[in-house]
Amino acid sequence: MEIKIDDLVMCSVDKIEGTAVFVKIEGYGPGTIMFSEIAAGRIRNIREYVFPNKKIVCKVLKISPDHIELSLRRVTGKEREEMEEKYQKEKTFQGMLKTVSATPGEIVAKIKEKYDIGEFIENMKENPSSLSEFLKKEDVDKITKILSEKKEKAKEVKKIIKINDDSESGINDIKYTLDVKNVEIHYLGSSQFSVTAKAKDFKSAQNVLDSAIQEIQKRAKERKAVLEVKEK
Repeated sequence: MEIKIDDLVMCSVDKIEGTAVFVKIEGYGPGTIMFSEIAAGRIRNIREYVFPNKKIVCKVLKISPDHIELSLRRVTGKEREEMEEKYQKEKTFQGMLKTVSATPGEIVAKIKEKYDIGEFIENMKENPSSLSEFLKKEDVDKITKILSEKKEKAKEVKKIIKINDDSESGINDIKYTLDVKNVEIHYLGSSQFSVTAKAKDFKSAQNVLDSAIQEIQKRAKERKAVLEVKEK
């Protein structure tokens, strides 16, 4: 696996020593995160963010021959969700490969040499024959059968919004602002609402959510309501 600056990588926390967090980068090797790259501002309890064996998504900051410096705080919520989904897809795919091969990791590594693994897996769902480049025909047939029997859960993405309207028609204005299609909206208290979108894949769900948030922002502006969109 080649690794470049600004790449997103899945890591497993190994240990915390001094002011550094030591991790194992999936498919690569060791890396470190300084406390200043864990979260913005003062950290009162580092274990609120990281602890041994926790899986985290990091961004590559610096590459040395024997040392990789990483950041946790520079990864956006959207980047984290996309990477976690890609990681889960890869693990699920490896589980399928175990039914036909004793070395699923080697097969995945060969695929990664030529293709983006996330795109390959998505294409494989529509066109299982793409696996014939890496597996024997009888093994491709077994994987095809597994795919036909497997029902994938809908992907879900969510944002939290806060909306205030102090006008006489405030309640009606808020109802109007939140009356958008294709998402689920739930009141959380303290003028906060969750906005959730679901689709067959993360990207589609994110597009639905982004469109809904844009519509909510437009309606809030029309009614002069104060709207805040929060990162999870």
